Amino acid sequence: MSQNVSQPDEIAPEQKNQVPWKERFSYSLSDFACNLSFQMVGTYLMIFYTDTFGISAAAVGTLFLVARIVDAFDGPFWGIMIDHTHTKWGKSRPYWLWFSIPFAVFCVLVFTTPNLSLTGKLIWAYITYIGVDILYSSVNIPITSILPSLTSNPQERVTLSTIRQFMGTAGATIITGITLGMVAWIGGSTTSKRGWFIWALVVGIIVVILFAIVFKNTHERVQTKSSRKSIPIKESLKALKKNWPWAIIIFINFIYWLGMQTRSQVTVYFFKYNMHNAGLASLVLSLQLVALVAVVLTPLTSKLIGKRNTMLGGMILACVGQLLLDLGASHLSVGMIVFATIVGYLGTGYVSGLIAVMLADAVDYGEWKNGVRAEGIVTSFSSFSAKLGMGIGGAITGAILSSTGYVANHAQSASALHGIEMNYIWVPLLGFALSAIALLFYHVDGIEKKMQSDLAAKHARENAEAE
Repeated sequence: MSQNVSQPDEIAPEQKNQVPWKERFSYSLSDFACNLSFQMVGTYLMIFYTDTFGISAAAVGTLFLVARIVDAFDGPFWGIMIDHTHTKWGKSRPYWLWFSIPFAVFCVLVFTTPNLSLTGKLIWAYITYIGVDILYSSVNIPITSILPSLTSNPQERVTLSTIRQFMGTAGATIITGITLGMVAWIGGSTTSKRGWFIWALVVGIIVVILFAIVFKNTHERVQTKSSRKSIPIKESLKALKKNWPWAIIIFINFIYWLGMQTRSQVTVYFFKYNMHNAGLASLVLSLQLVALVAVVLTPLTSKLIGKRNTMLGGMILACVGQLLLDLGASHLSVGMIVFATIVGYLGTGYVSGLIAVMLADAVDYGEWKNGVRAEGIVTSFSSFSAKLGMGIGGAITGAILSSTGYVANHAQSASALHGIEMNYIWVPLLGFALSAIALLFYHVDGIEKKMQSDLAAKHARENAEAE
């Protein structure tokens, strides 16, 4: 199914290459499914390992660093595989059919607690954690790599990414908000081995069903000369040559997720030990719903002031939220912490959805600048950079907790409480601030119209030659 990118001039630009609502919603379920499973891993796996499975914080930190560095390289691998894939279903879409079940299986295994020695537990944790990360890439990278193939309309891409981010945030909010309660309801406590296993199994089944819907209802309609054939690795790498928009977004993806990982991993610790009320963690995590306000406003905001400025404003809001968190933590003020969290989520709501859109723009920029359209390799580095950032963030979390004297399920010393605050407030703040600085060097918005016009003409020529 090919898309004619050179439609008649009488059609308004914003109406060209629009995607039907059924397909928009189905596409958004991909991120909903990913966040249901992977947010559960990202938010709760560390405290599951330390307080349920019985692995020390230092060992978990090392595990997260080693595992993430190892599996970070699977991102380019999956990108190359996508660029080499040519099926009746397209290039990106079949990966949801092939790998959703293996991914769901490992999401369950990572929360399974076999009766093993400490060494055996570590081996089990390494195998299952690396496995879930690698398989996550197999279903997550296609979500971004398929976006340039769903439509060539820049504003429609923002719309698609906004709906996707809305559902992704909803999935993250649901899973982080109800997981502790569901584990306790199933197993009798938040440290129940049985509770974690059964709840992970339920989530895994839901994830498989959702990906089946995504596969059935999405279509790769933008067909170019490159998309109709397998691209050699050497050729696909040319798309990255002097692709500065890509380099900037990849850096932002790295440092942003480093900060987000440290914060999410210690959220439960912060409320359990610093605020002496673990139940508040679920309330604060459920405030991610606030991000949906920013997500809904993203298409309008980016249309008015540009994608770069919209994301920059989000980063600044996220920084302000972290500074307000410090004020709330120093006074043990629940009200201030809630307010600070709302401000921060408003900021990150503008950020997350636009990363995928800007990567899609980088695909176009690589083709415009270098003549090579390689959706897989260009977008796959988002997984590499995010995982590397999250791995280093996990290592930082473990190192800080260990060096400041954290002891699982005990009252914490003043230094340990300070270590938890460092992870929850200051490391994320640094990540957001560096991301904001990097955005000052991003200048694609100013050349987007010419780039899209040139590419539309190029695709029209190629499609005419292919007929």
